Amino acid sequence: METKTKSSIYHLAMTAVMAAVIAVAAPFSIPAWGEVSFTLCTFFLYLSPYVLGWKRATTATLVYILLGMVGMPVFSNFRAGLSVLAGPTGGYVLGYIPMVIVSGLIIKAFPKSRVNQMCGMVLATALLYVFGTAMFCVQMGSTLEHALVVCVIPFIPFDLGKMFLATGLGPVLQGRLIQAGIHPEG
Repeated sequence: METKTKSSIYHLAMTAVMAAVIAVAAPFSIPAWGEVSFTLCTFFLYLSPYVLGWKRATTATLVYILLGMVGMPVFSNFRAGLSVLAGPTGGYVLGYIPMVIVSGLIIKAFPKSRVNQMCGMVLATALLYVFGTAMFCVQMGSTLEHALVVCVIPFIPFDLGKMFLATGLGPVLQGRLIQAGIHPEG
């Protein structure tokens, strides 16, 4: 029973640490257009299923969003509150949840195939873009074309780069954890 308790405490602590890492990285951003910014948040969201498994990665993502929702300045440009989630870019933040679930499930389904993992991240990010772009269009009264030009197209090369780095580093981190007797899925 003691080993099970230590394992549970470890996984709980690692989930909290990943939420903290996301919360620390996300506010540092480079403004692009108006509300839209370049951040490293998605890089850590791509890495989280490797380190935690998809369920705990989703929990860490939810904790990060809840921290911002209750007023901690963890969203891009050190913003916080429900107004961010209800605002023009709120769909992108809320889209992190399905993005982590989809990418995490594909990482789990194809543990040895970095190509499939990368494809899973591309699919998951497309889902993120759909959530975010839809909300942006509604909030800003924007056309789809304008929203794609402002909120999606400039971010594709950076997101692909983050995915590439995550599929390179993620399996290495996961392998080291497994060698240490720590299995991300618990």
